[in-house]
Parts: sequence; structure tokens; C-alpha cells
Amino acid sequence: MTHRDQRLDAWLSSLRNNFDVTLSNAREIITCFHEEMKKGLAGEESSLTMIPSFTGRPRGTERGRFLALDLGGSNIRVLSVTLDGKGRAKTERVSRFAVPPEIMKGSGENLFDFVADSVGAFFRRHAFNPSEEHDLAFTFSFPVAQTGVASGKLLTWTKGFTASGVEGRDVVLLLTEALRRKKMEAVRVTALVNDTVGTLAAGSYGDPACDMGVILGTGTNACYPERLRRIRKIRESGSTGEMIINMEWGNFNRIGRNFFDQQLDRASWNPGRQAMEKMVSGMYLGELARRVIMEASDRGLLLQGKDRSALSREYVLTAEHLAKTEEGADFLSDFGIKDVTDRDRNTAVEICRMVSRRASRIAGAAIAAVLTWMDENLDGEHTVAVDGSLFEKYPGFRENTMKVMGELFGVKAKKVRLRPTADGSGIGAAVIAATNAVISSR
Repeated sequence: MTHRDQRLDAWLSSLRNNFDVTLSNAREIITCFHEEMKKGLAGEESSLTMIPSFTGRPRGTERGRFLALDLGGSNIRVLSVTLDGKGRAKTERVSRFAVPPEIMKGSGENLFDFVADSVGAFFRRHAFNPSEEHDLAFTFSFPVAQTGVASGKLLTWTKGFTASGVEGRDVVLLLTEALRRKKMEAVRVTALVNDTVGTLAAGSYGDPACDMGVILGTGTNACYPERLRRIRKIRESGSTGEMIINMEWGNFNRIGRNFFDQQLDRASWNPGRQAMEKMVSGMYLGELARRVIMEASDRGLLLQGKDRSALSREYVLTAEHLAKTEEGADFLSDFGIKDVTDRDRNTAVEICRMVSRRASRIAGAAIAAVLTWMDENLDGEHTVAVDGSLFEKYPGFRENTMKVMGELFGVKAKKVRLRPTADGSGIGAAVIAATNAVISSR
């Protein structure tokens, strides 16, 4: 073994420790989660804002056709959904519109005008009459301080959006004003829905045991139904019943961060915020792996003598690259790095797996924290509705997430079912619109 190999082995050993989430670490995450949840529900300062959604889980009997608008990333979707009243939902018509970067980073008025124009294009494409009354559920997948089922103020932009004049304002009002400017006054926004809340609604519409919604994709978040008496920060807290709580758990900050986490955070557009998201979500996994690979190269341990300039740009390495690596692809060649040694290739693969494995284990511990908050001894059966590309498509991610829960719960882990729930942001929004239409008609 060469001296370089010895140095690489020692460095990798230290790296494994830095990216490991032990069973003890997972238990500590659960304890800290419970502490932050309690503070957030009480309205005290917490990394978990625990935002009330002002809606509960559906009954499964809601029916009718509803429109949904989904703004949660670089694409807008407008769709119509039919609910049959027997726990089944069908998406009938869908239109997608890419949000240009200049719209994401321009003025808020231009952004919401673009959203309203997208609704208009959907109406024209599918022969909907804009002069007829239409109820529209608005999925807005950013941190919002919700004040009612159809009102809420944006707390902060995430996912690369920086549109000015929106933070601190009611996004339903901004959309309504844009619809008026576009001569679509008959379109009424009847529900404001976080995509995570929508995922739970979509899952529980056909499965009464579904009591948690999770997003594991470009971003990450979770929600669950909380007993009203435990939500101390709202006036209804003395009432019976439940309300879905949007946790905004991407901001959870009581997880030990290593050198690379801190480095990425300092270089991000929102330093000091969204700590867990930067360790778990697809938006950041590739960048974390890239920083580790570049550090190893700078130390002379990896890619010696190779032109690695294509890897020098931030975020050029994506979660998609890491996923292909798990399946045996050589992502280094995608960046023009040719003729690498087997040792270099295997090391790069191991780095990618360290990053993704840690993400999945943190996710598993966080899910376990919420489940034990609702059901301390895990006495009941629980279905967790999960949406997002990491969970659905990343090799081994789902299995590793479930593995840590097996370590935590033992045989009781069999009581937990992680169920892929595609399109929670669309179908779930329609379900919530239907649920609240039923409530308002009583």
C-alpha cells in the first residue's frame, strides 16, 4: 500500500465518522425534535415553527370536481381533480408551465401575474370558461404563517425564489389581485395548502390510518394531525378535535453539522437557515458530495493529475448524478474526468453513498420523532404518506429510511408503513378544498 493510499484510508475513516448517524444519534434527534415541537406549538422560539393549517384530515367521503394550482418549485401545475366520495381521486386535466429564473428572482407582481397567466392558459387549453365560477385550491410550498384555510403570509422564500415584495404578505390576496388583473374575477381561491399538508390529505383520503405526510425531494418537510388542546398558540387550543400542523422541519437545527455542512451553509443564499434541509434534501446532496470530493482532491488524495475544473462550479453535481452512481454509472466521466483509477472511482462512489445514507437516516429518525410524539409507545398502526424524488427514485433511500426505524422500534417497526403518495400537492389540494367546502356548507 502506498503512502497516499494510507493517507486516503485515514481520511476516509474520519469522514465516515463525520457522516455517520448512529443509533445514539438517532435517539438524540428524536429527543431534540420533541423539545422543539413542544416549543413551536406553544408559540415559543423554536427551529420548528409548527404552522397551523386550519384544516383537518378528510373523511374520505368528499366528492366533486375541484381545480388545483401548484407552485412549489421551478414549475407551475394547474389541474382538475375529481373525487368520487369513496376514497378515490382522479386527476383529469393537467398543464405544466416552467417558471423562468427572471420571474423567480424578479418582482412579486410579475411572479403572480405569471401564475395567473398560467391559470388562463390552462382554461384555454382545456376549454374552461373563465367567466364561470371556479373554486381553486392553491398549493404554495414555501413557509407560510397561515391565518385561515385560505389566507397566509409568506415567512421566507426557499428553493431559490427571491421575488421581491412577497415576504410578509398574504399570498392568497396577491394571487387574487393577479387573477383580477387578468380578468378572471370568477376564479375564487378557497384553500391555501402546503404541499406536505396536501400529501397527508391525499394519503388519508383513501387510508384512515394515514397520519403523517412527508416530502423527501428537492426540499423536505413534514406534517401531522395535532390535537387542538396541544396547540397552545391558537385560540381553539381548548377545543376537541385535531388540526394538521405544517412543521417546516427543514429548518430543524439540532443535528450535529460537520465541516462540509458548515462550509455549504456559509456559501448558501440563506446562511444559518434550513439546517436539516441542507443535510437531507435533494437540492443539496450533490453539492455536499462535490465539496467532499474537491477537498480530497485539494489534499492530493483523489484525482491526482486530473483536470477537475468542471467540478469547481457550485451545485454542478446533483442528486441525479449521485443516484446514477448508486446504480453503477461513472459520474466523473460526465465532467470530462477520464482514465481515473479504480481506487479514485470507488472513493468517489463511497463519498456519494456517505452523503445519501446520512440523509436517509436523518429522515428516518425525524419520522420516528413525529410518530412517537403522536403515539409514544407506537401502540397503533401508522401510514406515512411520502412524496418526492429522493424517496421514490434514489436507490436505497427508502430502504435506509426504514432501516433506522427498525433499529429504533424493533418489531414494532412493522406497524409503520411508508407509502409513496404521488401528486399530493395536486390531489391533496383538491381534497382539502373539498373538505372545507363540506365544512363551510354545514
